[in-house]
Amino acid sequence: MEAPRPSDPPTGPAGTAAAAPVDPAPKVPTGRAIELVLLAFAAVLTTSALVLVEANQEQELSTTLLWLGLAYLGLLTIAHLVVRKLVPYADPLILPCAALLNGLGLVMIHRIDLARLDKAVQQGGAVPELYAYRQVAWTTIAVLLFIAVLFFVKDHRTLARYGYTMGFVGLVLTILPGVLPASISEVNGAKVWLRLSIFSIQPGEFAKVLLMIFFSALLIAKRELFQTAGRRFLGMELPRPRDLAPLLVAWIISVGVLVLERELGMSLLYFGVLLVLLYVATERVSWLIIGLAFFAAGAVLAYHLFGHVRERFQIFLDPFADFDGSGFQLAQALFGLGTGGLGGTGLGAGRPELVPFAWSDFMVSSIGEELGLMGLTAVLVVYLVLVTRGLRSALAVRDSFGKLLATGLSFSLALQVFVVMGGVTKLIPLTGLTIPFLSSGGSSLVANYAIVALLLRISNAARTPTTGRPPPAQAPLAEARTEMVER
Repeated sequence: MEAPRPSDPPTGPAGTAAAAPVDPAPKVPTGRAIELVLLAFAAVLTTSALVLVEANQEQELSTTLLWLGLAYLGLLTIAHLVVRKLVPYADPLILPCAALLNGLGLVMIHRIDLARLDKAVQQGGAVPELYAYRQVAWTTIAVLLFIAVLFFVKDHRTLARYGYTMGFVGLVLTILPGVLPASISEVNGAKVWLRLSIFSIQPGEFAKVLLMIFFSALLIAKRELFQTAGRRFLGMELPRPRDLAPLLVAWIISVGVLVLERELGMSLLYFGVLLVLLYVATERVSWLIIGLAFFAAGAVLAYHLFGHVRERFQIFLDPFADFDGSGFQLAQALFGLGTGGLGGTGLGAGRPELVPFAWSDFMVSSIGEELGLMGLTAVLVVYLVLVTRGLRSALAVRDSFGKLLATGLSFSLALQVFVVMGGVTKLIPLTGLTIPFLSSGGSSLVANYAIVALLLRISNAARTPTTGRPPPAQAPLAEARTEMVER
């Protein structure tokens, strides 16, 4: 019997070739332990801040503090367990950043509630609605949607198949408040609400997520169209005139939102996100320049045609010119920021309630007054970490649709923070947007938790260890791996 040669494969008992042993894939740390530690830190920080607020207000530690703390801790625990089960390899910093911002917002809302309650008692008025309880209820709804997104969206690439449907639904949600009667859609001059018998929502907050999915799917499906070179000008490759249609449509929609709904912030958000996605998809500076030209033309047109835009710009130029009227809100916010100085007055020791809507539109001035410049800078650092980790997921994920979607979601958070911070500090005109996770408001909070869920899903796909199997020979375009090619 001839001995097997070294080159022959090993045989099994029946003489068939035995399968070669496969080395198990090396274990990759999931990061869930880091996430748990950071969530515990956020819970301790939030609870300590709640205690400090009540102590500085010279009140006893009430049962409200207990209920708020337990509700916040319970929601964090549920969110962490769901992430551990459904997206075990997701980025460990995204959820803790969102949770910390949410907790800090809850602390400031409770602090303003105490001030409003004390004022009502002194004046003998009715007990006002406590926004902190309402914020906890909206946070519960937000976590439920967060879980639903992670459960039903098993693979973010499946969203590309429904891109046009989501774009249509997003467009309907965007336009709906503008065509409804003012009695059920208008609040403080802006027609962006859908006021129901039990609660009110802003459809535009959910529309922005759907439209970002549509923009990403469209740019992937029509990639060659947007990358087709036109004429060269000053060293740049300009797109062909007929390829400007999507940008022109987005500009018309943004101006339409401004006209129908008197909403400057959301129209700016839609146009800004599409412009950035165009640049990321094509890597052409010409798209940015053309988009900025469209924006400048729209801003000049809006200033001359719409009185509310002109009023906001005049308030931006000099809020003290009409201190007791239209400039009162911004002027009081600037006084609050000045009072806070570098270190702040301390939690519960300031007067942020003097600013109208200090719990929502002007939450930044409330934090700046009681935590000072250092506290406000720390909040900005948390936002920076959140956005950076989202962009890191966009760089690491292997499919083009995931890259664009994660970029759009992350940039939308960054743009909102910049617009709100710039408006409150008189860097740019006020727009009416609320700062993510911090401000009181259900629609914004729920929509932003959906954004966090999508970012976790994308980061999980990027960080999950590969099995070593080659990708399919002909994958759909939305699932195709990106490759570096040399021109």
